[in-house]
Amino acid sequence: MDEASALLETLTFTLGVITKSNAVDRHRIAQAYYEAQGVVVAIEAENDHARPRILACLERFKVCKAEDDIAAAGWMLAALQIRIDERDLADWEKLKVVADGTAQLLLNPRKKLQ
Repeated sequence: MDEASALLETLTFTLGVITKSNAVDRHRIAQAYYEAQGVVVAIEAENDHARPRILACLERFKVCKAEDDIAAAGWMLAALQIRIDERDLADWEKLKVVADGTAQLLLNPRKKLQ
């Protein structure tokens, strides 16, 4: 499986976690996602690579997942978006549409998939 396909699979799983979550869990995911945004802004990209930002999100994802904390989905979504935004994957534009749409579900918790 190539990287773009693996990212799509992970993104699809993350989208499922978010859409199946109740209001309390979705709020928790959104909080983690916003916290991730703050963390990544504080980390400088090394040589125009986003790897340090991605790794920071994945480290927090692992901690949350180990604690069975639904917030892991917010950290994973942030990591996925950063990787997709590097724009060097096959079909990155399509991945970006899905990732940004998933993030919108956190911005507008009343929005439902149709």
